[in-house]
Amino acid sequence: MSIATLKARGLLRTVQAAPSQPIAFPFGLGERGVHEVAEAAYGDRAAATGFVLTAAQRGRKGVWLWVCQAGIARDLGHVPEAALREMSGGHRPRLSIHTRHGADALWAVEEAVVSGAVAHVVAEVEAADFTATRRLTLASEKHGVPVTLLLPYACDGATAAATRWRLAPRPSAPNPHDPHAPGYPRFRAVLERCRAAPDLAGRTYDLEWNDETLSLGLVSGMAAGPAAPRPAAGGGIVHRKAG
Repeated sequence: MSIATLKARGLLRTVQAAPSQPIAFPFGLGERGVHEVAEAAYGDRAAATGFVLTAAQRGRKGVWLWVCQAGIARDLGHVPEAALREMSGGHRPRLSIHTRHGADALWAVEEAVVSGAVAHVVAEVEAADFTATRRLTLASEKHGVPVTLLLPYACDGATAAATRWRLAPRPSAPNPHDPHAPGYPRFRAVLERCRAAPDLAGRTYDLEWNDETLSLGLVSGMAAGPAAPRPAAGGGIVHRKAG
């Protein structure tokens, strides 16, 4: 039986492969697919949040949707609008949704992705299993809306996410204008998993956020001089306050 006959009978169809993930930092974060950003330890949520806001800057312009379980917002607070404006140059409007249960949060994420009305969806959830992340991955690839899951330090297990990052704060460099003030925020990002480049799993990136140029760069070596206090180094711009 010829190929033309198979196609005519609906037994053969063309399948378009999903676009491949870029093999370079930040490996598609904020541009496509589903990505997980987790705390390295309890209390590192500010660093994880700062990493998402800075590393995902190169994504498409538009409104971000921020979905958060109510319990997480109650325990950790929320990202103030002032912080979002400062870290995006004032060009990153946001819509926020709080849900009681994780399943409701993931449902809201999927509906937002399918709608195509937002540029990026960030969800703070307690957990997301393989089935949930697989559904979100398929929706993200089809509609072109990236999804980032902010997860607690205890998260583990296999998922369908393109990457999983572990974030911790690092001491900032001395402030050139005030030796008693912290310098630029710094993060340590460990690429725990990467589907596009499995051999890069475990690679560590020491990063610094420049709030003047709104750029994230690699740090070579440790900061000289006395270290800044840990909370400020973990993304001092992103103080989370209870709402």
